[in-house]
Amino acid sequence: MAPTATATTTRVITTGSAARRTTPSWSRVLRALPFVILTAALAAVFLYPILWAVVSSFAPRAGTSQTDGWGVGNYVTLAEFQAGIWVYLWNSFVVSGVTVILTLLISFLGGYAFARFRFPGKNALFLTTLAVLMVPYATILIPLYVILNALGLGNTTIGVALVLTMFQLPFSTFMMRISFESIPRELDEAALVDGCTRFSALWRVLIHATKPGLITVGLFAFLTAWNDFIAPLILISDTDRMTLPLAVANLRGQTMGVIDYGATLAGVTVLALPCVLLFLLLQRHYVQGFMSGAFKG
Repeated sequence: MAPTATATTTRVITTGSAARRTTPSWSRVLRALPFVILTAALAAVFLYPILWAVVSSFAPRAGTSQTDGWGVGNYVTLAEFQAGIWVYLWNSFVVSGVTVILTLLISFLGGYAFARFRFPGKNALFLTTLAVLMVPYATILIPLYVILNALGLGNTTIGVALVLTMFQLPFSTFMMRISFESIPRELDEAALVDGCTRFSALWRVLIHATKPGLITVGLFAFLTAWNDFIAPLILISDTDRMTLPLAVANLRGQTMGVIDYGATLAGVTVLALPCVLLFLLLQRHYVQGFMSGAFKG
């Protein structure tokens, strides 16, 4: 009798423990509830202006191209403005694409040099590079305009991309240096032992290890170049070479100072769409890129 009672008691205790483990703890739920509510409220605060702009771009509004019911009249006005939206989109993609490619290439090589090599004045050069972040780039656009004209790159999308790349490089080089420093040097040594040269080890091995950092740098470069307004405003004078933000700003003004809010909101929606899609697709790598320097192997 005693062994049977003991076994029964053991089964009851085990079953009770399993039930307690599978039953959600209401105290934990209650503790997490304020954070969930605050997160949802914060998300609503950030998302509301974007959703309002998207909805308002289709909604009927007096004084816009969409006055009778819901429709795409504002987008038609945006598409037919001056040279056309497809020209402005193409110019924006050229500026953003060239900026991203140059930023990734130069910061990748620069970050590798700062992280893996020792040379005189390395720290001073790195600090000088970071010091560019302290300079508001709008204050030196006029000298850059003169330099680009002297080089034959004035009033071109390539010239705008070069200027934006220059101001992206300090932060991008800093990010890539952190990414390389988070990678164990043994990985480089193993590649060299297997017969790789410095460059082949860099392109075949290390580029995969620094993928989150590269995606973070590329995403930042794209967002900055895509949304930049001041550089195209100073450096571009021809209508058919304007980027989309500059075209949307010109679209705002009508005769007698009246603002076309409908077409402006349509332009804001078109501008925001690539940024939102890219961030949603790359957010996992984006977070990993910022966390790459938190742990070192």
